[in-house]
Amino acid sequence: MTTNYNEIINKLDTINPIRYAKDRNFINGSVTKLSPYISRGIISTKSVFDFLLKKGYSLKSMQKFVQELVWREFWQMTWIDKNINEDLRTKQKDYKNIGIPKKVNDFDTGINAIDNSIKLLYNTGYMHNHLRMYVASLVTNIGKYHWKKPAKWMYYHLLDADWGSNALSWQWVCGSNSSKKYYANQENINRFTNSNQKNTILDKSYDELINYKCEGIFDEEANFNLKVNYPKSDIFTNQNEKPICIYNYYNLDTKWRQELDANRILLIEPSIFNKYPIGDNSMKFMLDLSKNIKNIKIFVGEFSDLPIKGSDVYFKEHPLNYNYIGTKDNRDWILKPEHSFSSFFKHWNYVLNKLAY
Repeated sequence: MTTNYNEIINKLDTINPIRYAKDRNFINGSVTKLSPYISRGIISTKSVFDFLLKKGYSLKSMQKFVQELVWREFWQMTWIDKNINEDLRTKQKDYKNIGIPKKVNDFDTGINAIDNSIKLLYNTGYMHNHLRMYVASLVTNIGKYHWKKPAKWMYYHLLDADWGSNALSWQWVCGSNSSKKYYANQENINRFTNSNQKNTILDKSYDELINYKCEGIFDEEANFNLKVNYPKSDIFTNQNEKPICIYNYYNLDTKWRQELDANRILLIEPSIFNKYPIGDNSMKFMLDLSKNIKNIKIFVGEFSDLPIKGSDVYFKEHPLNYNYIGTKDNRDWILKPEHSFSSFFKHWNYVLNKLAY
């Protein structure tokens, strides 16, 4: 996956929001694969939206595509306002295990489309959104596991890892962030993954699946360790006392305050990555993307350890930047409401009404 800024921007020209609306749920559908770049902040939902407007698409013609961008913003607003590390609306029901099933971790579920998607995730950091829902449903609603540790397992491997989207999507599937649990049977999986598998544990009607007792199949938990391998820090003394622009896992925006003569620091805080670990592929992806930022230096340590005395500090707003001190710039949003809404469609209707004027 390219990490060159100009090549990333060129990818915007390949977006076809009309086709996307028709076939995005199929694994070979017209998905953009821009999500990793949005999650890492090198482009934004707003920059994608503005690009398509300038290209001549009307809001109506690309409404489904824009809606998916707004879903990301809805999750972000929820993360800002609420504690998403706990069951959000209601307690998750019927779980009996905490961890990740060994058969899922080892891509040995017996459901070919799911097993292949986990292999692909490990190798490339990519998993189609529909497959993420299938995996989450299998783990939480069939395997009876609590959502949080499996969500962290998936986050660890995803190049587009975003804790807001990931945690809240897992909660949506297991019913702690929705009115009902999400199930997918083998017929549904076959349809959207272009497969024709039979006689799996999911090869049932939905009535049968909802009442299915999956005794013993997923009881064994994986012995997995979400270890973070950190890069070496560059030497940074701040002797020139220039302003300091702080970049991190969620902000690698090459255009941000580029007119400012500043020290530019990629801050990698162990306290954050201990809570939300990422794998080697994701670490490398972040480091490679950061090379688009001229003269950036890597600093592995806490914000409080930075030699910032005498300098103005700038950073972008994000829920994980709660300990930063300095001037906080807003992220780019298609439209940011003053507070989070209780449901996506309330949020969406608010955005739609504002964009219509």
